[in-house]
Amino acid sequence: MLSSSSISLDFSFHLGFFRRPRLCHSQEGSISKSGNKQYKGTFIAYNNSVTKDNLLISHPPVAKQDSPPPLVSALKASAEQNVASFHFPGHNRGRAAPSSLTQLIGSRPFHHDLPELPELDNLFSPEGPILDAQNLAAKLFGSSETWFLVGAISAMVLSGAQPKYIIPQCDFDWDIAGGVTSSQVEQAIKELEMEGQKAAAVFVTSPTYHGICSNLTEICQLCHSRGIPVIVDEAHGAHLGFHPQLPNSALQQGADLAVQSTHKVLCSLTQSSMLHMSGNIVDRERICRCLQAIQSTSPSYLLLASLDAARAQLSENPDTIFNKAMELAFEAKYLIKQIPGISVLDFASFSNFPVIDPLRLTIGFSQLGLSGFEADEILCRDHGIICELVGTQSITFAINLGTSRDHIQRLIFGIKHLVATSAPIHRNKGGVEHSGCTPFADINMSMTPRDAFFASKKKVRIGESLGKVSGELVCPYPPGIPVIIPGEVITEKALDHLLDVRSKGAVITGASDPSLCSIVVCDV
Repeated sequence: MLSSSSISLDFSFHLGFFRRPRLCHSQEGSISKSGNKQYKGTFIAYNNSVTKDNLLISHPPVAKQDSPPPLVSALKASAEQNVASFHFPGHNRGRAAPSSLTQLIGSRPFHHDLPELPELDNLFSPEGPILDAQNLAAKLFGSSETWFLVGAISAMVLSGAQPKYIIPQCDFDWDIAGGVTSSQVEQAIKELEMEGQKAAAVFVTSPTYHGICSNLTEICQLCHSRGIPVIVDEAHGAHLGFHPQLPNSALQQGADLAVQSTHKVLCSLTQSSMLHMSGNIVDRERICRCLQAIQSTSPSYLLLASLDAARAQLSENPDTIFNKAMELAFEAKYLIKQIPGISVLDFASFSNFPVIDPLRLTIGFSQLGLSGFEADEILCRDHGIICELVGTQSITFAINLGTSRDHIQRLIFGIKHLVATSAPIHRNKGGVEHSGCTPFADINMSMTPRDAFFASKKKVRIGESLGKVSGELVCPYPPGIPVIIPGEVITEKALDHLLDVRSKGAVITGASDPSLCSIVVCDV
């Protein structure tokens, strides 16, 4: 989704991520107080000097709650009113809800699916329960301010940011990208300075989809010494910092902005997320204006209330809530490591990134001669085990607050059964071929994503696209990391990789022709 491992040093601001890395979602102009040019990816943006601020390094203790979450409480009270409603949405508080859906989920969700009524506050100018809920979230996560988000936007197209990518370390045996190091970021900044430019921001995805965490403390210290803000796509890390054995969060490491998909590891409804700000490098008023420009004026209060509820759930026991999940994760990893022919992703594969989210379990099957797609099909078909992410060499499982020991035992049994039935057939075949992370090795941007998005275009056969400027985003899923984006020169490595992963079971998204017989290019 994109996701994404973050494969670049970017200058665009992604609000509300999808599933992972090299995915781009962003907004208007530079978000810094001064300067205006921006770049994309794990990226840097141009910026004038700014002052470094004292950064919060831990979240304060939160008292156990005696009262219900403010937005949840307001939504409950509003839904219980005896009123004649002549407002949107059209199902009219569930009275006209589609029977096919109420048979599935009941009518109560529709009762609480309310519009921006006065008692429910205003997402763009909050002064009631939304403001209270956001303030409580800011206190819990250790930010100076937190905004609730209910949408995703293509940031670089809207902002006009010009990306400069930083290529992460890759493990070719796993076919997985890691994070980026402070030395890589420093090199990219120096390259810009040699061109007479200055980064407006550095954008890093950490943790990656596989849970690999970059050293944000070092990156933030480096960037802040130059007055450059650090924006972190922490879509997969809303839980970080809430257990002694979990990595520190982006804010705890000094990030200026962190976007979290609260619905991923925490328990809000799908699509809901939060944007946290810390320090004084980033202009708060500009953030507010940008959010008003890109968020819906008819937000779902079910989504907003779910953010409030997820925050309340976490704040009840912030230091112990993940104890059971962590115990199950360590148990699963230990037991799976004992199974012959199975590999478990650990620190040895990414020596520069000694921190991996323990709640992400990535398992390899190459010793059995099985690709991740083949292993996933067997586990799903024969054992009803559904993973979070499939790759050419591996499968990634997300362990969360809802994971039970029964699920772990089922996973262990399924893998053992897969080994027992696959080993005699595949063990002598050797390893599975893989293309590795090569498509990202020679990124050449001919146009900004925004210019390419609005440029005249034409469709050409895939074989004729080599060397031309892409007019569309081409993204294999899983894992949801774009291989080609608008404005990028199409290379043979990128095309070979796309055709390879498609042949192995990946679905091509974003492209006008998912079969990859043709591709849209800029007519320049």
